[in-house]
Amino acid sequence: MPRQKHGRKLDGWLILDKPQGITSTQAVNKVKRALDAQKAGHGGTLDPLATGILPIALGAATKTVPYVMDGTKRYHFTIHFGESRDTDDAEGAITGTHAHRPTDAQINATLPAFRGLIMQIPPAFSAIKVDGERAYDLARAGAPPELPPRPAQVDSFELIGRPDADTAQFEVSSGKGVYMRSLARDLARACGTVGHITVLRRLRVGPFTEDMAVSLDTLLDPAHTPPALAEFLLAVETALDDIPALAANASEVHALSNGQAINLVDLMGRIPDNANPDNGLVRVLAAGRVLALARLSEGWLKPERLIQHLS
Repeated sequence: MPRQKHGRKLDGWLILDKPQGITSTQAVNKVKRALDAQKAGHGGTLDPLATGILPIALGAATKTVPYVMDGTKRYHFTIHFGESRDTDDAEGAITGTHAHRPTDAQINATLPAFRGLIMQIPPAFSAIKVDGERAYDLARAGAPPELPPRPAQVDSFELIGRPDADTAQFEVSSGKGVYMRSLARDLARACGTVGHITVLRRLRVGPFTEDMAVSLDTLLDPAHTPPALAEFLLAVETALDDIPALAANASEVHALSNGQAINLVDLMGRIPDNANPDNGLVRVLAAGRVLALARLSEGWLKPERLIQHLS
């Protein structure tokens, strides 16, 4: 007999403005309890120190998490020069000091080396697995791993403020898996000193922005019941707004729902102009709702992920 699921069946996205001091998993659990939801996950981890946009997927929206995580992220962060920390942020222990403080001109001259596709060594305190164990568990046990460099796409990296000689403020837009703590650490080193992040805020994840976000205090307010909180949910397809849309008829919906590919000849005139014909992704719509994600490949539309069943 299948195990009965607890909570309400909710499908959609809730965009949380995560407060400082809790993990992303803790934030998801608090939201899940507040909404009395059956199933929840998140679209991109934020460190406990960090605040800002944490997209939380409920129900069918969990199927779209990988596409959200692939989207562009935008951050603001502050570097404190002169101290290195084992976590590369203010929560760690001091591991070194340096008297040099870079000028604005020196910082701006160094920034171009950190734009584009770069190689980046993740922080020792990260969730990367090493021989089956999380790097942060090894680091906490006193044996921080030597992590190899990995590709990281940094679309923009700008100096936006200089409160004093010890600190500098930056805005970054980046792709998936780029560590702001590593950017801060490596920029400080390239400027001839050491440094760590003291403030980190995420402003955007893919299509999700600050104006869509809800505070945790609002969600946990006893005056708000779970049904009322559901009004904060965004539709599942909101996560896919930047993927070209293709409308399907009833027979095509049936075929895709059963894992069958459709010949592109049958879709002539409906294939979006901005869809990449060479393995490009499209969201398949039926009656204005997203049915599935599918790829244009070798003359066929091949279903990749069924998002929801449409009756």
